Amino acid sequence: MNGSTPSPLLPPGLRLPSIDALLAFEAAARLASLERAAEELHISASAVGKRIAGLEELLGAPLLTRSAKPLALTAAGKEYLQQIGGVLAALAAMPQHRRAAQTRPRLRISCPPTFARQILVPALPDFGARHPEIELELVLSIPFLDERAPEAELEIRNQALEQEGQVLLHDRVTPMAAPALLQRLPPLDRPAALRAAPLLRTPLQPWAPWLRQAGLDWPEPDRGTRFVDLGLTLEAAACGQGVALARPSLALPYLRRGDLRLLFPGLGVPAAQPYGLLQHDDGAPAEAFAAWLFAHCRALEEEVSALA
Repeated sequence: MNGSTPSPLLPPGLRLPSIDALLAFEAAARLASLERAAEELHISASAVGKRIAGLEELLGAPLLTRSAKPLALTAAGKEYLQQIGGVLAALAAMPQHRRAAQTRPRLRISCPPTFARQILVPALPDFGARHPEIELELVLSIPFLDERAPEAELEIRNQALEQEGQVLLHDRVTPMAAPALLQRLPPLDRPAALRAAPLLRTPLQPWAPWLRQAGLDWPEPDRGTRFVDLGLTLEAAACGQGVALARPSLALPYLRRGDLRLLFPGLGVPAAQPYGLLQHDDGAPAEAFAAWLFAHCRALEEEVSALA
């Protein structure tokens, strides 16, 4: 070692494609079909198409003629396929890439933060015990801020579902507060008594529908911190900062510990957006996780119903 800094392997600013994109292109080119490539890679045909489209955007040239059946390579696609063949073969030949762990099926799941922390993560050991052969990768998405997670085989959303999506939780929202806050306020024995309480606000769940259901012609709260996250709203409520209009399914850890109490359990309105599941892969691992998640959510709904 002479103390000099070695030259970088890649020129600064060089953008390289992902291995997933290269594998999708190679499989689609070899099999002449997005659907057959999807079966081989254990992802959806739309995911294969998106990866190839991203690769074409990076290269600035179309690689496949999609109007042809079967798929046909463009001139640029034929040249590129020859160039990447040796690279993929070299990577596949490395002994480090042939570990036994890589034979386990892997599922990537994208999920909003609060659902992940309050509902999914605490229950994952149960799924692991039932399906030790499946490796999970959990990534977060924040749709309200338009921060989508990377591509995933299974996508949990808290927003309007597409036609193929299925609702996970038929949530209703109801006011809840910390015992410490309730001790500082006059008795909240009826909805109108909330006038004396600070109401926590979040754009993800407006108060107006619940206020109308309760017969209160009040405007939407416009004072106090605006929480752009359901989990932060619950945490603020648990800290005694105000009354939250929230889903008992998300608040169950707080409710079980007594950190939050439901104020009017029988008075609720549907949540602004349902939590739902979009399944982009129909392989056995994805089917197993989807079935487990639906069963887990049904159990949560039963526990929430017992609180009312």
